[in-house]
Amino acid sequence: MKRDFDSDVIVLGGGLAGQTLALALDSAGVSVTLVDAAPLDDMLAPEFDGRASALAYTSFRMLETMGVAGKLGEHVQRIEHILVCDGRPYGGPLPGGPGQNTLHFDRREIHPEDDGEPLGYMAENRHTRHALTQCLRTSGVNVIAPAKADRWEHIPGGIELHLEDGRTLSGRLLCASDGKFSRSRRQAGTRTAGWGYDQTGIVATVEHEQPHEGVAYEYFMPGGPFAILPLPGNRSSLVWTERTDLANAILKLDADRFQAELDKRFGDFLGAIKESGPRWGYPLSVRLAERFYEDRIAYVGDAARGIHPLAGQGFNLGIRDAAALAEVLVEAKSLGLELGAAVTLQRYAKWRKLDSMGLVAATDMFNRLFSNDVGPLRMVRGLGLSLVDRIPPARQFFMREAGGETGDLPKLLRGETLAA
Repeated sequence: MKRDFDSDVIVLGGGLAGQTLALALDSAGVSVTLVDAAPLDDMLAPEFDGRASALAYTSFRMLETMGVAGKLGEHVQRIEHILVCDGRPYGGPLPGGPGQNTLHFDRREIHPEDDGEPLGYMAENRHTRHALTQCLRTSGVNVIAPAKADRWEHIPGGIELHLEDGRTLSGRLLCASDGKFSRSRRQAGTRTAGWGYDQTGIVATVEHEQPHEGVAYEYFMPGGPFAILPLPGNRSSLVWTERTDLANAILKLDADRFQAELDKRFGDFLGAIKESGPRWGYPLSVRLAERFYEDRIAYVGDAARGIHPLAGQGFNLGIRDAAALAEVLVEAKSLGLELGAAVTLQRYAKWRKLDSMGLVAATDMFNRLFSNDVGPLRMVRGLGLSLVDRIPPARQFFMREAGGETGDLPKLLRGETLAA
């Protein structure tokens, strides 16, 4: 007897990756139910999340194709240049400020047109959520929020998701985008490998006197990366990495003392700066799932892997997951194949796992290499930055890699729609 399902796919987790996946599937005629523990309207509040995300230019193409980017409006900032260098805080026993060896990425090297794509875009997560939620409201996605998931169970030809309020949803596939500590993944018994860094990322927004001109800065300080990322207006988002004990102390400082610590690291190249809005602290770690799928379950975003933020690739990896999985599922449906079958999900896992493993390894290596003040290592990495800066093909490779343009790109990342 043929079973009627509530939808083809249940997406569990309404964060950035989950909403992106739901919209991508819906645009191609795959029926979707999106479940999240929090009301989506609450996610629009400024205090919900202090983070801003660097969107790779291929990720932005996908958001443009789905109609999301147009709703960001004035809340998105182009990244025209990226400057990378070693650095030390001002006021210490050794000279402070940026080091002599720098690496400069210029978007014109890969996008020479006057109005060509930038290296990426910056947007505060709350505004990206707002744009996604606006699109969801006019889509065919069935949104169930707030609703907490209790457990899932396999059923013939599909899977059931049991909610804590007693409701049960059924679908052919469960896409778990429920975060780094995914409850769905734990229930499935999928093992993970990972470790903590004893580092915490301090996230804050600052205002400055001078315009940033769309330039992003990545200073490698002894405690970890100090990133200055341009936001609309004379504002920048900071991702300030320190040892966890020191970071916790900094987070507790009053405004004047926090400003003093900030000035030591930021400098005055953009004029006077001041903290704007609240600050947050996020413990940093890496976590990679052994498998990206189980029977009738696919892991997406942080449920598949969580990485160090120094490369700004966390959200981009989730978008690439969504693009690849949506394409795989749309093709499977058009061919009459089972959406949750192993042969379908194996293609998704093969497509995404190598990229994930490469970025986990790369971010871990760079963090360990640069998050210290060891003299010989500073010399070696300084020479490395200078060497890459002198080799145009090397610079172009790193820019295209960060932009998500290498490898086998899903259609949505190329700016193409999925066939309905």
